[in-house]
Amino acid sequence: MDLSELLNAVFNFSDYAELLPLVRNSLIAGAILGLVGGLIGVFVMMRDLAFAVHGIAELSFAGAAFALLIGANVVFGSLVGSVIAAVVLGVLGMRARDRNSITGVIMSFGLGLGILFLSLYEGRSANKFGLLTGQIVSVDTVQLNLLAAGSAVVVLGLLAIWRPLTFASADPDLAEARGVPVGALAIVFMFLLGLAVALSIQVVGALLVLSLVITPAAAALRVSSSPRVVVLLSVLFAVTATLGGILLALGGSLPISPYVTTISFLIYVVCRLAGARRQRRGRVGRRTEPAVKVSAG
Repeated sequence: MDLSELLNAVFNFSDYAELLPLVRNSLIAGAILGLVGGLIGVFVMMRDLAFAVHGIAELSFAGAAFALLIGANVVFGSLVGSVIAAVVLGVLGMRARDRNSITGVIMSFGLGLGILFLSLYEGRSANKFGLLTGQIVSVDTVQLNLLAAGSAVVVLGLLAIWRPLTFASADPDLAEARGVPVGALAIVFMFLLGLAVALSIQVVGALLVLSLVITPAAAALRVSSSPRVVVLLSVLFAVTATLGGILLALGGSLPISPYVTTISFLIYVVCRLAGARRQRRGRVGRRTEPAVKVSAG
């Protein structure tokens, strides 16, 4: 494949106007998932659960692969796998050290099961590939309704526990001393995280789910320390990456996940550079402040 053929496979907008109306459901789904990923990603970063997200994604992949094997609903299988992994982590992995080891066990077990189920599946290879890389361009009305219902559960659940969860995430020891049910909150949050991961897999697949749940929040934390601004930026970045990925994927012949992950990564790089520049300015300002006071006197 020469360079022109490669570029044509990545970006080809010759019939873009005809294809765009066909992805209306996909764009709505992308906006919904961007909202969910951006919201829950902030708490994932606060609670240091990036590695746990990967473990949940692997068992979600196993559940989806099993559903594909037996002819059941793939989204439902993905949800079951995610929730099982999330609840196990929430119950057994209360401490960070225990959580990391349990996540490693779940991740390898889930990946092994998923590969086994896909190896036994004799259907279309595109279905196998879609579980790993996402296939949101083909979202139908039934899938969209299921996705919207699951997303509503996640968003409403987060809003219901937002204040105590924020307190417990920032300082769990103090929160527990103040009577906040830290353990129960952890289990509820892990359940919501499991749902969010299963829904996000529809966009970027099991292998790259971190780009939708982790990267936008990590980018937002680089440019602001205000909780409200971080949440707004995280949602904005996630929605931008998702919708941008769908629109770019429509003009190429590649899966959607490379586009979503690339946009998400570029946003993170820009935010990281902006955050580093702001920190340098802050250090320079602190160094020059005494001199300014002396000269003023």
